[in-house]
Amino acid sequence: MRSTLAISLVMLLALAGGCNQKDQQTANVESSQSEVTAKALTPEELGELGAKIRKNPDRTAELLRDHGLTEKSFEVEIRKVTENPEASKRYAAAYKKSSA
Repeated sequence: MRSTLAISLVMLLALAGGCNQKDQQTANVESSQSEVTAKALTPEELGELGAKIRKNPDRTAELLRDHGLTEKSFEVEIRKVTENPEASKRYAAAYKKSSA
């Protein structure tokens, strides 16, 4: 459980780092767009997405958008996963596999 929480924190930090690299124009375009409808992702899909974000923090917004997520909705989904020990294990396994 600790390793899953640590991985989640690393991902959130990666998201924060990726967010800081956006230029003002991108931020304005994103704020003017309507909210993206998020589809339910499995813990495995979230783990793979988290690993992709960690590898490419400059593409965070694009990767999330491709999965129908915003930074806020991604954070909510990660929190849901961390509340369930079985889902956390599945997430961590997918994250490690995709990070390799």
